[in-house]
Amino acid sequence: MAKTVSPGAISSIMSNPNPDSSAVLPEIVVQVLDLKPAGNRYTYIVGDLLFSDFFNVSDGKSKLKAILQSSLSSEVVNGNIQSLGLIRVTDYTLNDIPNKNEKYLIVTKCEAVSPPLEAEYKVEVKSENAGIVLKPKQEVITKSAAQIIHEQNRNMAPAARMSMTRRVHPLASLNPYQGNWTIKVRLTAKGTMRHYKNARGEGCVFNVELTDEDGTQIQATMFNEAARKFFDMFEMGKVYYISRGSLKVANKQFKTVQNDYEMTLNENSLVEEAVNEVAFIPETKFNFIPIDQLGPYVQQKELIDVIGVVQNVSPTMSIRRKIDNETVPKRDITIADDTKKTVVVSLWGGLATDLGQKLLDMADDSPVVAIKSLRVSDFQGVSLSTVSKSIVEINPDSPDSQKLKSWYSSEGKETSMQSLGSTLSPSMKSGGRSLYADRVTLDHITSNPSLGEDKPVFYSARACMSLIKTDQTMYYRACKTCNKKVTEELGSGYWCQACQKTESDCSLRYILSAKFSDASGGAWFSLFSDEAEKIIGCPADELDKMKSQDDVSDYQTQLKKATWVPHVFRLMVAPREYNNEKRQRITVKSVSPVDFAAESKLLLEEISSMKA
Repeated sequence: MAKTVSPGAISSIMSNPNPDSSAVLPEIVVQVLDLKPAGNRYTYIVGDLLFSDFFNVSDGKSKLKAILQSSLSSEVVNGNIQSLGLIRVTDYTLNDIPNKNEKYLIVTKCEAVSPPLEAEYKVEVKSENAGIVLKPKQEVITKSAAQIIHEQNRNMAPAARMSMTRRVHPLASLNPYQGNWTIKVRLTAKGTMRHYKNARGEGCVFNVELTDEDGTQIQATMFNEAARKFFDMFEMGKVYYISRGSLKVANKQFKTVQNDYEMTLNENSLVEEAVNEVAFIPETKFNFIPIDQLGPYVQQKELIDVIGVVQNVSPTMSIRRKIDNETVPKRDITIADDTKKTVVVSLWGGLATDLGQKLLDMADDSPVVAIKSLRVSDFQGVSLSTVSKSIVEINPDSPDSQKLKSWYSSEGKETSMQSLGSTLSPSMKSGGRSLYADRVTLDHITSNPSLGEDKPVFYSARACMSLIKTDQTMYYRACKTCNKKVTEELGSGYWCQACQKTESDCSLRYILSAKFSDASGGAWFSLFSDEAEKIIGCPADELDKMKSQDDVSDYQTQLKKATWVPHVFRLMVAPREYNNEKRQRITVKSVSPVDFAAESKLLLEEISSMKA
């Protein structure tokens, strides 16, 4: 045959289980065996873990169990890699699988060489002299992959063993099923050491953000002994080799970087500073969200990236923080993109004074800015704000930037732009118009469970609070600077994850659920902060004092007074997942007392439309 397997391919893999990424590998062509479909996927279960594309590889003489990296699964689905076919392996790792005392070949790069052969390829043993008989004792003794590697490592010089373990993996190639890997990363963010107390006892924890030379980021967390061991070792901006960590699927509610996985380092993990080496500057990778699609990210923990043409730059303002009476510089810029929407971005601190001044000087040229790690708030409907780790690039040399410049030069400059906040927020410049736009009954919302599945939808409604559970937790402890939730630390003080600091005091902010009714029926609304305060009639701190008294009659009276008072609401409808079941969630974005003159005008308009 023109294309065949490489003689001794399995032995070559065994002798070099972790090839250096820069080394030239010998030709490794093997045959794929036992790749059997299970539905629309190729799967195999080992212990509690599910691996995709499990199969055997053979060189005609020896076999080895193998797993394709998930990124190569499409080659199997498309039929390029099939059982009995030949593949050329260009990068791999020989590794352990949890709960199995075996070695598996993890194929990270390969290419199809040949379609399926008619049968399994086997090397025929030929003898030149017919009188010579091959005896069993003369056959190659079969050894497991683990035995071969152990013997090779035992006979290898320490320097050679060290060079094998120094193979660097890109962060993008890591997954929870790999056991042996080494990464080379720069420390781009470091949290403070936090102490906690729970049912299992006391402990400490801190986390860092790591970036490799490709710009891929991952968050790493250390607890207790590991936290104490590595806290002083990690220094901002330095480059490290890290190994013996573990990965798991990232919790989307708390992740701060764009990565499906998060890393945990324990006391046995290895962290070594890369000294006497050329330091790399990580490439900044962006995941741009179009301006007209920012709605679902409002008030979420996830940080986003945007790119836009600068339309306006405000002068620097000084904002005095209530918590410490410190003055912080702030500057607002307005950007637009090819969705023909604009949004305000607030630059804080050094970004407001230094980079903001540069943008002000360039404003007439309409520069393009790409901004990484922005928080989305509901101020003025939708607005963006920088955080401590935000990165701003002016006129970046990228396809996205060139595309935006081209659009703005050809048509965007003459296009009428619309503020995104005006389409999503009840706070429009025309007063309370949005509270009387898109008016619906509550039955219209509750009878359509699919509302908001693609993206949140907004309605207005007039209703009264008909029921509130007095035994629910109606407020949370919040940071006085950023209003985010804080946790009580040992001793005294409250830790704010967003501000990365401990304060001696905190405030209470509403977060409650209540049933509201109109003539068509009822629905449960979620209310927060200012909106809830307008309904309840007093601040959360004041309500908490009433509840903490021996006589709770004032507390119950206050809640009773709040019922059956009509209000006009601006509502956001979006699905949420609870116990793997999608449910409709109605959130109050704005609330106002009923303006009976405006209500009467609205009713007259509806009557006129029915007569027409």
